[in-house]
Amino acid sequence: MLTKTPATIITGFLGAGKTTLIRHMLSNAKGKKIALIINEFGDLGVDGDILKGCGSEACTDDDIMELSNGCICCTVAEDFIPTMEKLLDRPDRPDHIVIETSGLALPQPLVRAFNWPGISTRVTVDGVVTVVDGPALRDGRFAHDEGAVAAARAADDSIDHETPLSELFEDQLACADMVVVNKSDLMSPEEAAKILAGLKDGARSGVQVIPSSMGALPVEVLLGMAAAAEADTEARHEVHHHHHHDDDEDDDHHDHDHDHGHDEFETFIVTRPEIADAGVFAEQVADTIRSHDILRLKGFAAVAGKPMRLTLQAVGPRVDTYFDRPFGAEPRETRLVVIGQAGLDREAITAALSA
Repeated sequence: MLTKTPATIITGFLGAGKTTLIRHMLSNAKGKKIALIINEFGDLGVDGDILKGCGSEACTDDDIMELSNGCICCTVAEDFIPTMEKLLDRPDRPDHIVIETSGLALPQPLVRAFNWPGISTRVTVDGVVTVVDGPALRDGRFAHDEGAVAAARAADDSIDHETPLSELFEDQLACADMVVVNKSDLMSPEEAAKILAGLKDGARSGVQVIPSSMGALPVEVLLGMAAAAEADTEARHEVHHHHHHDDDEDDDHHDHDHDHGHDEFETFIVTRPEIADAGVFAEQVADTIRSHDILRLKGFAAVAGKPMRLTLQAVGPRVDTYFDRPFGAEPRETRLVVIGQAGLDREAITAALSA
């Protein structure tokens, strides 16, 4: 069976830090071959030039495709679908496709486009990541420079939707599988905690809300959500049914240590003997994730009486399992990788998963 290529949609307003987050991801891709679709307008091509300057083996200049004919959610048939088909037809198909939308694009029409016949059997939306400006939210704004966002929209006559910017921001949040609160280092811990809690209270069940400084998030946190968002469009419906767009020349393109921020996350491994029941264990994993706010959990389990190895992947409270292959020379044991923000109670998590 042909495996669908995962695609991640990254949205957020001008200046939130989308390009910085993507640049960091490409520089720390851990062997993944990533293709990038950038939705820009006019002749500037700013984001494309910045990302092409990465010199990343994960994403060469040939892997970066720019859509400059207008707002991506307004030009799906003319621009986006043909670009996706071109990427998927390549003999060296990428491991992952990342789409940086204009800050003025509605994410929902783009997610629905993945159900188009030409691409629906070949690609899936791994997740929608909405990047927000933490200090701006703290100060009661949806973007660092709301005037610049409004000016960008006024300058682009390709937009066929008249969504007020504050409502578009709500649409971006409604569609997200992960909300990244960027520039968290520019807030006090109390301010950041208040913003994170407020966003989490208003989000759908299972949406992860995490802080970031300079977009420095581990690639295993951003990619691998397996949300299949195109099959879940009703749950992430537009709060407002209008339309939009903008060119994201992020205002925080400074050089920085690519490992900066990774110490805000931690990963450890839990090993235990074989389990008795796959279904019961999946519930045990889900309960542990809910109790300890784990971001991601993945690994393999040995099930008593079963010759096949059980693969387990969990994002938030959603746990997916399937038997992938017979055990080989490796020991019949259960081995799980736990990923979360720094400060996880490793002892309690290990005890909960080993019970």
